[in-house]
Amino acid sequence: MALGHAFSVALTGLNGEIVEVEADLGNGLPGVHLVGLPDTALQESRDRVRAAISNCGETWPNRKVTLALSPATLPKVGSVYDIALASAVLDSAGVVPSLPLRETVLIGELALDGRVRAVRGVLPAVLAAKRAGWRRVVVPASILPEVSSVDGIEILGAWHLRDLLGWLRGDVALLTPRPPPARARTFGPDLADVVGQAEARQALEIAAAGAHNLMLTGSPGVGKTLLASRLSGILPPLTTAESLEVSAIHSLAGLLTPDHPLVCEPPFIAPHHTTSASSMVGGGAGFAKPGAVSIAHRGVLFLDECAELPVRVLEALRTPLEEGEVRLARGKGVAIYPARFQLILAANPCPCAPARDIDCVCSPSVRRRYLGRISGPLLDRVDLRITMRPPTSGALTADSPESSAVVRERVAMARLVAADRWAEWGWRTNGEIPGPMLRRRFALGPKARQPVEAALRRGQITARGVDRSLRVAWTIADLDGRTAPSADDTAAALFLRDRGAA
Repeated sequence: MALGHAFSVALTGLNGEIVEVEADLGNGLPGVHLVGLPDTALQESRDRVRAAISNCGETWPNRKVTLALSPATLPKVGSVYDIALASAVLDSAGVVPSLPLRETVLIGELALDGRVRAVRGVLPAVLAAKRAGWRRVVVPASILPEVSSVDGIEILGAWHLRDLLGWLRGDVALLTPRPPPARARTFGPDLADVVGQAEARQALEIAAAGAHNLMLTGSPGVGKTLLASRLSGILPPLTTAESLEVSAIHSLAGLLTPDHPLVCEPPFIAPHHTTSASSMVGGGAGFAKPGAVSIAHRGVLFLDECAELPVRVLEALRTPLEEGEVRLARGKGVAIYPARFQLILAANPCPCAPARDIDCVCSPSVRRRYLGRISGPLLDRVDLRITMRPPTSGALTADSPESSAVVRERVAMARLVAADRWAEWGWRTNGEIPGPMLRRRFALGPKARQPVEAALRRGQITARGVDRSLRVAWTIADLDGRTAPSADDTAAALFLRDRGAA
């Protein structure tokens, strides 16, 4: 009896677990038996692996082949195990050395002719192997740019199964990733294109500086989408750690390309208003795939015409907004994806949405019901609410407003101040700070707290609203260069929170 071994990675969300692949050549009728909770795609790998080995000039063992993937209780999904299965079979047949396989994690799908094909989730799989202490990983060569920023583990790339076998035998050197090229930052549309709307521009700057949620309400053509699309251009670039985290999610979603193997800028995700709940928060058969809230992690989720979205989709945003992650339970396990994004909502005031309020033909009940699709608990998680009015003719001919570059400098400075203040606790923006921290460790004086305490007594805001108003007040103070919010800052935060009802 001959036994071969190889190793791969099983992903559950962004977390990975090392999977040991064993191949046993036993007595009995020739055939291939695969055990270890494989899904359909993995069951079909028996035929892919056998054809790939034969087409590489190697001999498939004419014996009973049993392939086992351990841990046996962990569901195995996809074709990521193909090259590990092929290596384990050839190891059991004694045609490749065993030692390199004991120190290497193998990730990749096989074509029938032996080509190593790319699979989704290679970046999080490599990061999982690194966290588990492995010293080497072999991936499809086409995916090397995606993992070029990962250090602390040797990464090799193979175009063909023949290359991998030659490397195991010491005859061939596999490819190594090149350092990622320096990319000039692209900023997208300029904020100078937005004329007038001084109050909305101020709210957008505050939202960018503190990573706060924002809702813009106004008639069609007033500039809601135009303004929201400029937000990503005034946000600072992602840090190296954030870039790897966001890129890992995009790798699982299949959104990375050879031209853009790493996400360096905050994502701007704008799903259509007909999107489903599963595409918003994630879902799918087997292990759930990341949805829009996770793809927008460390960036912006923009919901245009949000009042047209199904109520079930809107309500699904509550937990991600509060906790910064989404937990998706499916039959094969629970996937946890980070989802710390800025929510930007845009809505018309009513279904008919005329250019002038006086021309509205909707009854009061219809208007209430239209925006009433956005529930109170969800709206309570939106820090800034602005009603936009059509610009006057004078605004259209006025001097050019501030550009994105000017605003971006102020936003970057405010974020640096906030990151330095919260560095001890690992937070980077004011929007992440828990309420108890604001009320105890960084409690404001009685005079500065008075506006929010008065609003709470009158029932104008909830306890959650108090916390969110205090976060906005800290951001306003950071933008103005003050070390702590004043009463004017907390009053301004409350004012901007209620402007959506104006």
